[in-house]
Amino acid sequence: MKLFLVLSQILYLLCMIPWLFVWGISFMSFDQGFGLANVSFVAGIGLYPVAAIVCAILAWRFHRRRKKTAIVVNLIPMAWILGLGVPLLFINFS
Repeated sequence: MKLFLVLSQILYLLCMIPWLFVWGISFMSFDQGFGLANVSFVAGIGLYPVAAIVCAILAWRFHRRRKKTAIVVNLIPMAWILGLGVPLLFINFS
């Protein structure tokens, strides 16, 4: 259990490096003006570090008594990695 939490949070930390680049580029979505979709896109990308930190804290608080809850909470930032990271990698390498 502890190994899973440590390894997944190391992955989340490593994903912060490309996240910074993607977050900076995401502001280019405002080139055509402001809109709800643009603001939601940038906010969704910008919330990744907040989600990773909050979920890490909660997962470590739950890891002794509620193991399944700790795993589920710790996997929430994986939604950003799979939802944004994988498609961006696919687009860049195809």
